[in-house]
Amino acid sequence: MAISQSRTDFLRLRTLILLRWAAITGQIVALAVAEFHLQIGFPFGLCYLVVGTSVIANLVSVFVFPENTRLTEQQVFFTLLFDLAQLSVLLFLTGGMTNPFALLILAPVAVSATALSGRATLILGATAVVFVTLLARFNIAMILPDGTPFDVPALFAIGFWLAVVIGIGFVGSYAQRVASEMQSMQNALLATQMALAREQKLTDLGGVVAAAAHELGSPLATIKLVSAELMEELEDDPDLHADAQLIRDQADRCRDILRSMGRAGKDDKQMQQAPLTVVLREAAEPHIGRGKMVHFTALQMDEDLREPLILRQPEIIHGLRNLIQNAVDFAHGTVWAEYGWTATTIRIRIVDDGAGYPPQILGRIGDPFMRSRKTQPETAQRPGYEGMGLGLFIAKTLLERTGATLVFANAGPGNQPDRSGAIVDVRWPRRRIEAPAGALGENTPNL
Repeated sequence: MAISQSRTDFLRLRTLILLRWAAITGQIVALAVAEFHLQIGFPFGLCYLVVGTSVIANLVSVFVFPENTRLTEQQVFFTLLFDLAQLSVLLFLTGGMTNPFALLILAPVAVSATALSGRATLILGATAVVFVTLLARFNIAMILPDGTPFDVPALFAIGFWLAVVIGIGFVGSYAQRVASEMQSMQNALLATQMALAREQKLTDLGGVVAAAAHELGSPLATIKLVSAELMEELEDDPDLHADAQLIRDQADRCRDILRSMGRAGKDDKQMQQAPLTVVLREAAEPHIGRGKMVHFTALQMDEDLREPLILRQPEIIHGLRNLIQNAVDFAHGTVWAEYGWTATTIRIRIVDDGAGYPPQILGRIGDPFMRSRKTQPETAQRPGYEGMGLGLFIAKTLLERTGATLVFANAGPGNQPDRSGAIVDVRWPRRRIEAPAGALGENTPNL
């Protein structure tokens, strides 16, 4: 039997050791109460021997392996299989399915569902069902204080067996589903953070370039002017000494500026804000030359208001870029990037002339990993695209961080039949992304 090794080194041995110590403590307490308080007859020697195997296994794990050991999926599987077998043997010695503690057989399956792959959980769950079925037929009955064996009506025994079997299936599938969704969300959020970090680096780089061009413009112009004059002067002219000195001073100044920028960086106010249309065009720029027409059109707006200056946040640029990329990928030939504003709202709408969103996923757009495989027509239309919904999730997450509200829809019949594809309507409260008045000022080093 082979267990997948795709998820490895993710669960600490110490965690399983602590869980096993808790199980051992509970088993010893339950046996002691049954023997000394309830006076129920068990083969207690064999029971304590079975508990002792778990104690030995834990001691070996503690003294042989380092405390920070992380187990592979296969090692975790066999550890849980051992715990399941140990508990089943203990139940066999203590009444089988008539023992109320038989419900604890769900524990290893639940741990497997949250930590292991679906295949490993299915194997462990099937093994648990086999053990439960055997325990319902074969077990050592409990002896009551009056010497009679404990027995239950057949209907109750069948019902309890069925409840445990259903519990194994339900708990296993439920925990597996929740763990899988949590893992998918964590992966998607990690991808979002990486995308935002990349966009932040690009934004910072643009600021450094702009600052360098601004700061070095005057010295380099002076160097060029003086160099041109020197070429025209005679070598014996006494003014050459002063010109050469000026060239050296300006070169030193350039060096000091570059050193200051490299050490502390510049906070260029001009790079922090831009008109709405400039930011939209910047976001769309990587996808304009990809064989599809991208039109920038104005929506109906309040003409008495000037175009807003908005903050050039990396979240806005990267989020809009993902939305435009998705529209370009699926458009037949044209994408419309529409923009507008009022006194309270800033709006951007991305429309394409493609086939639109599939109706079955329209309500789940923005969730990561919506589907794992493509149809053949989709493969031909968009080669290399995984179809997992991660790009839209990143865009939605980043834009919502800036206060945006996104609505995904398909274009319907109307006055513009060419716009037949998908629509993404993004709206911000104007106060959330509009640059504050007087934001521009002198560039200062970020010390």
